[in-house]
Amino acid sequence: MAKISIKPIGDRVLVQHIEEKEQVRGGIIIPDAAKEKPQEAKVIALGTGKKGEDGKIVPFEVKVGDRVLISKYGGTEVKIEEVKYTLVREDDILGVLV
Repeated sequence: MAKISIKPIGDRVLVQHIEEKEQVRGGIIIPDAAKEKPQEAKVIALGTGKKGEDGKIVPFEVKVGDRVLISKYGGTEVKIEEVKYTLVREDDILGVLV
């Protein structure tokens, strides 16, 4: 993997979707545009952190390399060197896969 040229800020997390293997059922191939966005992703980079009410930085509950589930429609998609990533708020992460 190439070095990422983006550093999230605040409570944002950069994730890369983990694509499911394409399955053909009954001889019908579903075009990419009609497929649902995968919800499983890998954490690539963390932002600078969210400030709490006391002004201190609240540590992230996830770390780089974690496999996570994210909100289906959350985040902003970005393309860096032909690779698609999504910037999501930590609140859009539903859980960590163990």
